[in-house]
Amino acid sequence: MRWGLCSAGLIANDFCNALHCLNPSEHKITAVVSKSLEKAKKLADEFKIPNVYTSYEEFAKDPNIDLVYLSTANSFHHPLSILMLNNGKPVLCEKTCACNTKQTQEMIELAKSKKLFFMEALWSNFFPAYKALREIIDSGTIGKIRYVDAAHFYDLFSRDFVSQKSLGGGGLLCTAVYVIWLARFVFKQDPETITAVGTIADTGVDQSGNIILTYKDGARASLSYSVAVNGRRDAYIYGTKGKIYIHPPFWSASKIEVNGEEREFPPPKSDAKYNYPNSAGLAYEAEDVRLCFEKGQLECPAHTHSDTLSIIKVIDEVRRQLEETHQKN
Repeated sequence: MRWGLCSAGLIANDFCNALHCLNPSEHKITAVVSKSLEKAKKLADEFKIPNVYTSYEEFAKDPNIDLVYLSTANSFHHPLSILMLNNGKPVLCEKTCACNTKQTQEMIELAKSKKLFFMEALWSNFFPAYKALREIIDSGTIGKIRYVDAAHFYDLFSRDFVSQKSLGGGGLLCTAVYVIWLARFVFKQDPETITAVGTIADTGVDQSGNIILTYKDGARASLSYSVAVNGRRDAYIYGTKGKIYIHPPFWSASKIEVNGEEREFPPPKSDAKYNYPNSAGLAYEAEDVRLCFEKGQLECPAHTHSDTLSIIKVIDEVRRQLEETHQKN
């Protein structure tokens, strides 16, 4: 798999480090593009990437790229994914896939029409802890799932990609996507009702929120987030026969408790310096994508196009409710 990196930011650095946890004969980075030549060169020098671009158009035409890992600010996910797909490049696009449902649908439909692999890079799906959780939930170990409680409180508002609307900022797109994803992961269906309250910052983006999702059998998810304060970053799953506790950070979990029994899933061994917690786990996602690519699959069974669309539809509705309330006040 010859990777092309579309962006040279913090998560791109973590992705490069994570690839070093994998077989080097199966993963190679052949190109990087950034509007900042300085950033692109720095990443290229550190990870011995042969081709450096400041033009996204030239990067998209590089014949030595098998798949693009796109990790720019959210607002650029849609236009750059479209550019890459139109140039025949499969895309692994960082979460959140796009800023709204319309953009997301356009990206997925184009990939399908071009018969190209496309996936939202929601890495949580690929952690061994979540593969174990899938088996535990499906086996009925804790009975019928009735309630999910997840929280993501992480003070990131000083960063432009979180606070600025022009960059696709806001808590929903930057962090709440994880709590919404977890509800989708557990229940494997769209909610029947969505209720949300929260805060809109002076910059025009959502800063915090509480979301209640209800499902057709009466099950519920209570989801909380904030990008203005630090706090809980864990999750509980309650069933009729017990509960699961997912230790923080729940989105890159290495430890869970099933009815009080602890189970550990150590992340890949790595001496590298990462910018985000447990980022060595990006290796799990990269390897699964390589296997999908090898099999000729156009979407990944662990995180399908339907999953991506379900999540962004919830985000759109929550945003609509928060903005409506804000305007009234």
